[in-house]
Amino acid sequence: MASSMLIKVTCLSVMCLLLAIPLANADPDPKCKNVAESIIPCVEYIMTPDASNPPAPCCNGMTSLAGQVQALPERQFACRCIKDGIFDLPDLNLAALAALPNNCGVDLRFQITPDMDCDNLN
Repeated sequence: MASSMLIKVTCLSVMCLLLAIPLANADPDPKCKNVAESIIPCVEYIMTPDASNPPAPCCNGMTSLAGQVQALPERQFACRCIKDGIFDLPDLNLAALAALPNNCGVDLRFQITPDMDCDNLN
């Protein structure tokens, strides 16, 4: 019971954090919010130590994100939004996060890792 409540509180905290990214960066562009909204359905999955397959809403979000990052500037922007907003989460399953696009059958053209270099994407 306590574990379930902890997951819910953590997910709510993460959603608030991800949605606050544009405000924290003083960026009026709503694209960062769009990136965050694409990833929010994946939060529970990427915080599960034994994550297997991402749920359908998560993969739908990844598909949406892939559609948003067709051009290099869009990929770099999304990369920065993700990097600034997700790697500070406690209990983050880095392997599940890195494999997320592939496990959802989408190609973001960059891998989500703590050391990703958003300025040198192709």
